[in-house]
Amino acid sequence: MRETVPSENSSGSRGNKARVLIVEDDTSLLFGLKKNLQFEGYEVLTASDGEAGLGLAVDGRPDLIILDVMLPRMNGFEVCEVLRSNKIETPVIFLTAKSLETDKITGLTLGGDDYMTKPFSVAELLARMQTVLRRVHGAEGEMLVIGTLEIDLSGRSVMLAGEVVNLTGKEFELLCFMARNSGKVLPRENILQKVWGYNYYGTARTIDNFINRLRQKIEENPLKPRFLLTVRGIGYKFCPPEA
Repeated sequence: MRETVPSENSSGSRGNKARVLIVEDDTSLLFGLKKNLQFEGYEVLTASDGEAGLGLAVDGRPDLIILDVMLPRMNGFEVCEVLRSNKIETPVIFLTAKSLETDKITGLTLGGDDYMTKPFSVAELLARMQTVLRRVHGAEGEMLVIGTLEIDLSGRSVMLAGEVVNLTGKEFELLCFMARNSGKVLPRENILQKVWGYNYYGTARTIDNFINRLRQKIEENPLKPRFLLTVRGIGYKFCPPEA
């Protein structure tokens, strides 16, 4: 595996704080979040319904979307699904009053990057934003090459044998984590913590579903994988084909 390291002059998407889109129909919460994020130096776009949020997500080119689930005209899950179906991989943090695990799994499966349940503290939201943005933009100029698989961390793109592989944001992060830990046996709990975060209470099924989806996209035969191997009773291992 060849890995190129980012230069000292690498930066995020805009050099300063990122552009954040907040889609929230609670006007007082929307106003408060906007003021807090602006105070922290972020450029902020806002929308109060799903359709308007979708338009800004496409045309406003935000670096991060804070997306309420229960929205008028189009809910947050629908907005995220449309973005991902159109290959727009802008990171999404869902905000919702729903705390059921099934709702969290739905949001993350659709391509969300994190999930916060109302009420929440602004300090925690800011910390999660920084984590997501660092994950997305902190690898500028870095490339992982494993056999015929090429992972461009700065461009968040993947190619296999010269063909583009379309991945959701979370699929991309999972693949990067596995590839960077090539040869190591990774328990499911470790994968959940490192890719989804310590505050995400997922299950082994979450990891299994995402691994199966990745296999469908990067394995010549998903039933006989070359890259993503199952370690029975423990988790998974990324194995370069030449190994």
